[in-house]
Amino acid sequence: MSNKVIWITGASTGIGKAIAIKFSKNGWNVAISARRLELLEEISKQNQNIFSFPLDVTNKDDCHKVFSEIKNKLGNIDLCVFSTGTWDPKKEKEIDVEQIENVMKVNFFGTLNTIKSVERYFKDLGKGHISIVSSIAGYRGLPNSTGYGPSKSALNNLTESLYFDFKRYGVRVSLISPGFIKTPMTDKNDFKMPFLKTTEYAADKIYDGLVNSNVFEIHFPKQLTLVLKFLKILPNWLYLKLLGKLTKYQKR
Repeated sequence: MSNKVIWITGASTGIGKAIAIKFSKNGWNVAISARRLELLEEISKQNQNIFSFPLDVTNKDDCHKVFSEIKNKLGNIDLCVFSTGTWDPKKEKEIDVEQIENVMKVNFFGTLNTIKSVERYFKDLGKGHISIVSSIAGYRGLPNSTGYGPSKSALNNLTESLYFDFKRYGVRVSLISPGFIKTPMTDKNDFKMPFLKTTEYAADKIYDGLVNSNVFEIHFPKQLTLVLKFLKILPNWLYLKLLGKLTKYQKR
């Protein structure tokens, strides 16, 4: 097949699914992975150049196996977007160690497993692109985010580290930091989400950032992310004071 090839994890719903459809419509051959086979196959049936490869990213061996299957079916892979994530706001309000371990296992170590599965391939190829989907929740500590925020913060740090390692081999590494996007995961939130956007909006921004620019971080919507980036540079005492007032989270 002559078309470019992209592998997307976490692609059964939400942002991952929207990215898959966006790239498909632009002529790419798209390999999609997630745990729910029935959802993947539904997407594949509706788009002739999207191919399903079910995967639980917490299984290291399966990550390598699925990557090999994709290469065998579609040929050389040009771009990987690792978008797997989990979040349960009801369990984030207290220190639920078991829940936090599960969130880290999926969001951080699951993503790390997929990166590891393609590392040697891209370094030997001497080109390509790995993009990691994080979140604005990883910028700084937030109330009611004992697992999700730290997992995304860890991804941010990891992506910055990998940027230098892969650049030496001619491989691009980028970070995607969405704001609030309406997905089955954010539908669980019990608070008002500012500047809430659709998955189609997110896919448009991500496609443009991955294909038409060479930036390290793709973040959106700017009305929200630029404010949060400003808050990142504040000293801790001022950040905590301002956030407490903004979220009304200073008293029980």
